[in-house]
Amino acid sequence: MAGLKAMLCMCEGVTLEDVDRAIEEGFADVESIKRRLRIGMGTCQGRYCVPILIAYLSRKLGVPPEKLAPPLVRPPLEMAPAYIFTGGDHEG
Repeated sequence: MAGLKAMLCMCEGVTLEDVDRAIEEGFADVESIKRRLRIGMGTCQGRYCVPILIAYLSRKLGVPPEKLAPPLVRPPLEMAPAYIFTGGDHEG
């Protein structure tokens, strides 16, 4: 079974080993681990991996999950019209 890795975040390719290493480096909360490993910053935006990370940290650190705050969500600095992303005509 050598070579198998438990993936925690498929979007960013983060494994449980990566999380364990981050904890050993002193990152022991969801927000700092997110910033360190980019968990929750991929295509799913944390929909799948952040709950797994919270459950894993809860078990690993012995902290109830409700005590582990989910990471901050930062909206874009400025609203942008959809046609910028679609390449369509802005007049409709």
